[in-house]
Amino acid sequence: MSAETTPEVTFRSFTPAEASNYAQFRHDYHPALYNAVIDRHTSTGGKLDTILDVGCGPGIAVRALAPRFQYAFGFDPSEGMIAGAKELGGVSGSGEPIRFEVSTAEELSGIPDGSIDLITAATAAHWFNMPAFWARAAQVLKPGGSVALWSHKGERIADSVPNAAAIQAALESLRKEHLMKYMLPGNLLARDLYVNLPLPWSGEHPVEDFDKDSFSRTEWGTENEGSLPSDQFLAVDEREVDLGSLEALMGTASAVKRWREANPEKAGTEEDVTRLMRREVERLLHEAGVEKGKEAVKRVTSGVLLVVKKKA
Repeated sequence: MSAETTPEVTFRSFTPAEASNYAQFRHDYHPALYNAVIDRHTSTGGKLDTILDVGCGPGIAVRALAPRFQYAFGFDPSEGMIAGAKELGGVSGSGEPIRFEVSTAEELSGIPDGSIDLITAATAAHWFNMPAFWARAAQVLKPGGSVALWSHKGERIADSVPNAAAIQAALESLRKEHLMKYMLPGNLLARDLYVNLPLPWSGEHPVEDFDKDSFSRTEWGTENEGSLPSDQFLAVDEREVDLGSLEALMGTASAVKRWREANPEKAGTEEDVTRLMRREVERLLHEAGVEKGKEAVKRVTSGVLLVVKKKA
């Protein structure tokens, strides 16, 4: 079954407490990424009146971008995520609070046609029914408005970390052994940095409202020509994190949540998949001479930003 027709249900079932945990341990994005989004939008004629962030989760991205706009909306299909986003709050450049509402990307409930300047989706579009999303986005966007979609794939261990190659290999082995069966098509789209994400002109029913010539793809931390520095995608990339924080971050992954749902007797114990990963990292750091209590790693991120314009 393709990612076009497979709905994401893991994050939709998040409770407010899980949403708060997600917000605490999921990292914000680097100002350079936000600037790239705004620069691409405005340099092609886009205005800064109204932004709509789709799949907003606890509101990380829209909270950062809202001050540049007069009005801001954050939509997510999860009631728990929206409850968490409302608790954290946020305001737009006009001083108006961000309006957080429960809605899918395909519905965008209550948004008038031709009212949005910029639609964003931060590490979320791989869960959308993309043909339905593009059709609805074309309706709510103003002429000349933009859609900006970005994501990143699993961080690799920086070469400067002791025993880095062995740690990377061990983490990949544990992911394949324990988590691969819980990966959905959307997870794979994100890991491939959206190279196969359906675009408006893809598929049987292309959405003619979008300008194919306006499409841009920007990468961070890849080996492709023009790729930007990896430390300019996530706000905390290339910084040391202790293994408790690393374990908590891994616990926010959708595949881990599905693993825990399938293995409730192991969740939160020494047999939890994130704890197994942490203990193996600890072992390999100790093997390389790192003292107990001083275990930490640095991670390197690869990311991508896609931007497409609605015809003016």
